[in-house]
Amino acid sequence: MSAVLLEQEKLSVVNVGVDMFAQSVREAGGSVLQLDWQPPGNGDAELAWLLAQLVGDANDPDCAGSRVDRANQLAVERIVSSQPVLTDVALHARDVWPDMGRRLLHAGAPVAWRDMCGPMQGAMIGATLYEGWADSAAAAEVMLARGDIGFAPNHDYDAVGPMAGIISPSMPLFVVRNQAHGNSAYTNMSEGIGRVLRFGANGPDVIERLRWIETVLAPTLKHAVHEVGGIDLKAIQAQALLMGDEVHSRNAAATLHFLAAIAAPLAASVLPRDPVRETLAFIAGNSQFFLNLSMVASKATMVAAHGIEDCSVVTAIARNGGTTAIRVSGLGRRWFEAPSGNPRGLYFPGFKASDGNPDLGDSAICETAGLGGFSLAASPALVQLVGGTVAEAIGYSRELQQVAVARNPALSLPNLDFIGAPCGIDIRKVVDTGIQPLLTTGIAHKEAGVGQIGAGIVRTPLPCYTAALRALATQLGVD
Repeated sequence: MSAVLLEQEKLSVVNVGVDMFAQSVREAGGSVLQLDWQPPGNGDAELAWLLAQLVGDANDPDCAGSRVDRANQLAVERIVSSQPVLTDVALHARDVWPDMGRRLLHAGAPVAWRDMCGPMQGAMIGATLYEGWADSAAAAEVMLARGDIGFAPNHDYDAVGPMAGIISPSMPLFVVRNQAHGNSAYTNMSEGIGRVLRFGANGPDVIERLRWIETVLAPTLKHAVHEVGGIDLKAIQAQALLMGDEVHSRNAAATLHFLAAIAAPLAASVLPRDPVRETLAFIAGNSQFFLNLSMVASKATMVAAHGIEDCSVVTAIARNGGTTAIRVSGLGRRWFEAPSGNPRGLYFPGFKASDGNPDLGDSAICETAGLGGFSLAASPALVQLVGGTVAEAIGYSRELQQVAVARNPALSLPNLDFIGAPCGIDIRKVVDTGIQPLLTTGIAHKEAGVGQIGAGIVRTPLPCYTAALRALATQLGVD
């Protein structure tokens, strides 16, 4: 029968999975539509069986999968209904966390000093100098290596920070409250561009800028936020998507919206003119200023979705420069880690892929809320920056819907007829499809202090999701 078919003049075949099976058809002059497919659980029979038992059954509301489905719907309801509002600026982190002590917070999952990447070690040294705990970089390094200073992930404090993400006791923080659910989240402030702590620079110029942020920028912004009674960050994110941002790696429109929100109250204030002028000029000259605010708005949103029993929705993705880790709503504070990949994208002149550090930073919290890679269709300008096309960007947003529980109607994607951005990453769907959630990201040089050397995209490693799925199955009594 197959020989007869192959002799037909216009044979057309749909081939699913392995491409080699289509070769004979091509050799016989037939046309083949190749569909990418792989078995559930990446071909692992045991994992596929666990996954099958975690799929909901409409006829059995008490089965494990149906319980997960109900929990996931609750998580999505909390994500969609969240209202993150910038309500305050804390002048020092120790005012928010009085028990912080001599501790530095960092991006990603827990990591020992000896395992930290170059940018994170450099940033730790800079923060130690900024706090006055050491009088030289060499002395700071000795203290950090000896364990005189404690470390903890930002996420353990409901906080986030870009790249190395260091938060020290004296640093000011944005305070964001989720008005719909009553929880709060925190982040440090953007240092602008050039030599900055988040990329591991720690010289006198870096410390001087941190002092300026503490003494000038933070108090000025605190006044503005109080004058306007809080700033609706979700509204800014939604508007920015309509204006070409994906509100992770591109924040040009969002930054301008934020600048507009604070400019009038500062212009009308009784504050000295120099701090006001410096603050407005600093934000106007830094199109990525809103990144930290987008991150903390996303964190406040995802905190509300965390801790739901039986829930398989990812509520945090974080990278410490060595590993990428995820947290899952129904699995408490556990991290599920795997080695980080290196972003694929465009490098600034003079740099190449081998110069780049593995993916780094807490900013992937934006993707868990439906922004960044999940909203890439909204940002044609960013796609060109990372070496892709508009069609590819639209394809990524469509692809990632397959691993999401729902869409967020508040986050419209113009290039997809204004449908909502995918939200609620479901570990079951990731393991089932093999689609690894995509992140937009900056690329840091692997050596401390060199800074950003490019921008691109990166996939979160699949083993994070398979490990989390196994843990969820165990918790639900599935074997």
